[in-house]
Amino acid sequence: MPPKLPISVTIITQDEADRVGPAIESVIDLVDEVIVVDSGSSDGTEAIAEGLGARVVHHDWPGYGRQKRYAEELARNDWVLNIDADERLMPELRDEIAARFEGDPGEDAFRLPIHDRFLCSERISRKAQYLPVRLYRRSRGRYSESPVHDRVQMEKGARIGELSGRIAHDSTRSLSHRLQKMDGYTAMQAEDMRRKGRRGSGLRLVADFWLSFLLGYFTKGFWRAGLVGYIYAMNYAYSRFLRQAKLWELERCGKADSVSKAEDSPRAGS
Repeated sequence: MPPKLPISVTIITQDEADRVGPAIESVIDLVDEVIVVDSGSSDGTEAIAEGLGARVVHHDWPGYGRQKRYAEELARNDWVLNIDADERLMPELRDEIAARFEGDPGEDAFRLPIHDRFLCSERISRKAQYLPVRLYRRSRGRYSESPVHDRVQMEKGARIGELSGRIAHDSTRSLSHRLQKMDGYTAMQAEDMRRKGRRGSGLRLVADFWLSFLLGYFTKGFWRAGLVGYIYAMNYAYSRFLRQAKLWELERCGKADSVSKAEDSPRAGS
């Protein structure tokens, strides 16, 4: 068996018993350590993670960015790979990372393609790809402390590469689950927008749904995935509408109850 790579994988969880197993299994034999930071699961998530060889640490939920930053601080390696409990590395990405780490990579971070799996279909995935920094030297970049936006912020001048192998993202258990996620996450987005001084716009409230649907369905090519693509585009557009409507609600009515509930739990975006 080849030596494990000098990489610490970090995963944040809460009640992910049905999904955390494949995430850990996709990396446990590849990297030096897997760290799971759990914020209070009651479904056996922690036991599953420990049984698969992960190091499990409890930490109360402070928000997305801060929880991932806390997980970074537990790592014993400079190189950190962050994945979510509903994600898993595909074989071609594992091979690509292993090849890069045969020596010291010249880069300070890598963008990794993440493909959504939606309604039991892979057809939407390449149209819904995004490329965040997920593999990085923590000496050159850290997760932001935003309670909503969990993004790695690299230092100025950091060298960022891009890999072609993908992370599969099974974010949606069902349409009902997706709507629950959307409700919680758009509430947090609206509150974050208000904190940053963004104002609600009647024009955006009316136009965002239709413009977002057209962008997704035609420009991004979701139509090629048939009915799955149509439903995906409608979901995308509805989420854009909801965050504008909730920003308008906050300005009109004050802090909404849905916002405070969403901020208290990672389930809003998991």
